[in-house]
Amino acid sequence: MSETIFSKIIDGEIPSYKVYEDDYVYAFLDISQVTKGHTLLVPKKASPNIFETDPETMQHIGAAMPKIANAIKKAFNPDGLNIIQNNGEFADQSVFHLHFHFLPRYENDVDGFGYKWITHEEELGDEAKAKIAQEIQAHFE
Repeated sequence: MSETIFSKIIDGEIPSYKVYEDDYVYAFLDISQVTKGHTLLVPKKASPNIFETDPETMQHIGAAMPKIANAIKKAFNPDGLNIIQNNGEFADQSVFHLHFHFLPRYENDVDGFGYKWITHEEELGDEAKAKIAQEIQAHFE
């Protein structure tokens, strides 16, 4: 598999706002911050999509998911949480390294059709993103 932006983030070649890390997975803020606390979870063992991911890697992802979801919940008390995972270009996958979006939902961000996918990358500076990541990090046990 060719190197992706996520492999470079995991390797520290590209900076990120780390939320959680263990031997198998890495979680960091999505720079777009569709909603406050929008986090990505990626396995360190890269695969392009769920179809090509081995069961052991999925077990590690599965173990990390509730930890990340609960840390986001404790940090920001959202009204709900979407976990979104796209597979293939036709399904809007843009980075071909398996990843999961944790999208906190707040009552005022819905448009009657589920949610608005509006990015806020330009509105939040590095300091604000670092603070959001730290707030989530503080809630891991």
